[in-house]
Amino acid sequence: MVPILVSIQVGRPRVLDHENPWSSAIFKQPVEGPIELGPLNLVGDEQADPTVHGGTDKAICVYSVDHAMAWQREPGLEAWGPGAAGENFTVSGQTEDTVSIGDTFQVGSAVVQVSQPRGPCWKLGRKWNMTDLPRRVLRTGRTGWYLRVLSPGRVEPRLSLTLRERTHPEWSITRANSVMYDRTTDLETVRALAECAALASSWREALRSRVSPGVEPHADRQ
Repeated sequence: MVPILVSIQVGRPRVLDHENPWSSAIFKQPVEGPIELGPLNLVGDEQADPTVHGGTDKAICVYSVDHAMAWQREPGLEAWGPGAAGENFTVSGQTEDTVSIGDTFQVGSAVVQVSQPRGPCWKLGRKWNMTDLPRRVLRTGRTGWYLRVLSPGRVEPRLSLTLRERTHPEWSITRANSVMYDRTTDLETVRALAECAALASSWREALRSRVSPGVEPHADRQ
C-alpha cells in the first residue's frame, strides 16, 4: 500500500477554558491546497510552549488514520478522525509498526525524515476531557511520530509519501517506544538505540542516562 498524506492541519496557540485556563495549539484546522513546509514547521502552525514542543526534531507531528476505527470504538472517542491527536500530517498506509527512525520520504517538493516517536502529553487528555488518554495511547502503541525537515518545500493533501532511504529498519517506532518505556529492556538494547544517529537528540540523551545514570538527560515532555 502506498502511504498517502490524507490531510494537513495547522494551528496557533489559544487560551482555552477561561475558568481553568490553558494555552495550546492542539486544536488544529485542516488545510486545503498547497502549503509551504519550512525548516521548523508548516506556515500557520505554531507551538504554545516551544521549550517542549516543536524544534528541528519535532517539526511535524504525524498520526495514522489507520488507527481511527480502533479509537472510535472507545467511549467518548467516537468522533476521532484526522487531526484528533493534534497532528499536522494525517497519513494512511503507515503505522508505528511500518515506519522506522531515519526513514526519509519525499512528499511534494519537500523531503522529511522520521526522528522519534511522539510522547503524548497531558494536553491530548485535556482536549478530549480524558485525563488517562495519554497513558492509553502509550499502552496501545498508537503514539504517532515526528518528522524533521531535510529539505523545505510545498506539500498538500492527498500526495503520496515516497520512501527515499531507510537507514535503520531495525528501529521501528513500535520498537523505539518499547525500549524507551519498558524499564526491563536490557542495557545493550538501550545503548544501541541511543547510538542511532537519526534519533532525536533528546531521546538519545534520555536513553544514555539509563545506561550511565550519572548523566542528566534533557527533558522531553512531549
